[in-house]
Formats: sequence, structure tokens, C-alpha cells
Amino acid sequence: MSEASPTPFDGLRVVIFETRMADSMARLVARQGGIPVAAPALREISLGDNPAARAFAESLLKAEFDVVIFETGVGVRYLVQALEPRIPASSWAALLQKAKVIARGPKPATALRELGVSIDFQVPEPNTWRETLGLLDDQLPVNGLRVALQEYGQPAEELSDGLERRGARVIRVPIYRWALPEDLGPLRSALIQIAERQIGAALFTSAQQVEHMIQVARSAGIEHDLCAAFTAHTIVGSIGPTTSAALRAHDLPVDIEPDHPRSGHLVAAVASTWRRVRKPS
Repeated sequence: MSEASPTPFDGLRVVIFETRMADSMARLVARQGGIPVAAPALREISLGDNPAARAFAESLLKAEFDVVIFETGVGVRYLVQALEPRIPASSWAALLQKAKVIARGPKPATALRELGVSIDFQVPEPNTWRETLGLLDDQLPVNGLRVALQEYGQPAEELSDGLERRGARVIRVPIYRWALPEDLGPLRSALIQIAERQIGAALFTSAQQVEHMIQVARSAGIEHDLCAAFTAHTIVGSIGPTTSAALRAHDLPVDIEPDHPRSGHLVAAVASTWRRVRKPS
């Protein structure tokens, strides 16, 4: 560590598994004195011709929903795009006035406000299905209500099941799915570097990144060495409880989790505390 002008990361090599926010996270890491290593672990693919989205549109036009839950900002934008010209962007605010609108977190809230949509409830941090159900239990019991649920890269099983147990009629609206990046080179290279203990820290911002990482490591024959490196050498930063649960499901450590589930908070938390995480090597 430099005596003259130390920085929080002080030259630490930091792997970033994020895709959409990769550039901004890399800038934050560099600003804190780290060396960002890009390793995008997933891509989002719109479902294209989407019968569920079309059925949602027809029900929305008929004011058949009591509650609409929006899970992600990118999902809102994909949905609006998929339903043009049946529902012009300028019509969403009026159509959604007839239902209670719930945004899972700040990103869907931002996308909805861009459309002029009024948000009735925003799920509190850390914005998981548990907080969503808790908010509904406290403020909007759903027994007997028709609830539309905009899903993201994988089915929202826990939330959907929880809604149904509470007596809601759930209409699931899948918008996009997650897939591996088309170019696996950067991800595979980063995983080899982690396995060889050349990486100081790794930042995970979604549970699916963990699953894809394990999948690629397994196909490359380095899963054991990778997991051993996370245990003994590389600091693991997780953005929040869902991602942390995915890491622990693979017996991987969660060394640092920020107080707020935001990428900027994750970078800051790891930058400020990584030295205090003791690992064997």
C-alpha cells in the first residue's frame, strides 16, 4: 500500500460481473483506486412474440386488474416496447390509474415515472419478494384481487406462490429471459484469474450471475479451484440478500454486503472494508 497517497482499493484487481451497469461500476472502482476487470455474466433477451404480454395488454385495456406489480426497470421498458402500437407509451399513465401500481424498487419506479405513471407503493429495501409480500400484508391485502406480475429473467416463483396463498388471482407476465453472454471470453478469463488467485475482489449484483459463473467454471473444469479461491483469497461482495443466498447455496462466502442494495453502495462498501476481511491467503 502506498504511504504517500493511498486509495481505498490501492491497486486491487476487482472483477465486475454486471452487464448493463458495468461501465459505471468500473468507473467507481477506478475512482476508488481499483483495477476493474470486466466479466459480464449474463444478457437479457426480450421474449419477442409474447402471448402473455398481449393478454396482459387486453386485460389492461379492459381495466381488469386490481394490482399491477412491476419488478424491474428494464422489464417495464421491454413491456412498453412489446405492446406498441396496441398501447402507446402516452396511454400507460391513464390505463394504470385504474389499478394499484407497485414498484419493486427504484429502477422500475424510475421507468414508470418516465411514462407519467403514478406509483401507489414502492417496496422497501432490500426489495425482495419478502418485502413485497410484507408491504401487501400491511397496506393492500390481495385476497380476491386480480394481480398482474411483471416477471424478469426467471419466473418469480416465491412471490407468485405467496400471492396465491393470500387469495390473489395472479396473472404472470414474463417479459425477458436471462442467457449467457454471446462472448464468454471475458467471463472465462476472469474466472481463471480468480482460480489462480490473481483477483483481489469480485462484485456480484444478481443471483443469476452466480449461477452462470458456476456453469461456466464447471464447463472449464475450474469449479473446485474457483470456489477454493473465493474461500481462501478473493473478497466476495454481494449486492443484497437474494444474491447472497445464491452464493451461499453454492457454499461460497459472502464477505461484504452493503446496507443498501445499490451498485454504488456495493463498490463503496467493498472499497472501505476489504482490508478487514481476513482470509488464509
